[in-house]
Amino acid sequence: MPHPKTNRRPRGTVWLAPLLAICCCFAGCATQARHLTLLKPEYQPDNIFAYPDYLPLNLQRVAVLPLACDEPRANLPEGCEALNPVLLNELAKLKKFEIVPVHGEHLRSRTGRATWTGTEVLPADFLETLQRTYGCDAVLFCQLTVFHAYAPLAIGWRFKLVDTRTRQIVWAADEVFDASQLTVANGARRFQFTSAQSASADDWSIRNSPRQFGQYAAARLLARLPGR
Repeated sequence: MPHPKTNRRPRGTVWLAPLLAICCCFAGCATQARHLTLLKPEYQPDNIFAYPDYLPLNLQRVAVLPLACDEPRANLPEGCEALNPVLLNELAKLKKFEIVPVHGEHLRSRTGRATWTGTEVLPADFLETLQRTYGCDAVLFCQLTVFHAYAPLAIGWRFKLVDTRTRQIVWAADEVFDASQLTVANGARRFQFTSAQSASADDWSIRNSPRQFGQYAAARLLARLPGR
């Protein structure tokens, strides 16, 4: 005798609808949180000097010195090693000029030091030597002034762009990005969102990764370089 047909659902299907509803709820919350973060005010760096207002047309190639730090402070050398490639990458993204990284050992062989901050008394032929060696129109001095690798993170950048022909400072910036400040934290999350690196407004990595936070701080400050 044939068995009567029964309308059975496949095992596990009963949980599918509630699970989808929960996922949609979380997705909606994440999207709403993202929009709210993008509307919040972010930190605006203002300790910046620029003259003239636009980069000279003949400033096409820049020698980027190794990231310098204050050696007596134990955490800064570690920060320099981690953030130097991050800095070079952010500079390359700008495409405002060609960048030529200067290696520390080569600089040491020519000047006796592997790093220079631009605040010291430079050798008399410092800029001329770099110009001849790298064919550069300007030199970018880079310094890490603050490196706090534990939450709340803090990164300090100091830059100085010097024309090798006139010896004039074209652009300079000196800022500390401290994640304990609400506007800085907002800016870091916004950078994470717009870089398509995160789907959460309360992202763990941007709050705890010195490398990613340093990337945000470098990008935010370098964006203030004069245009063409």
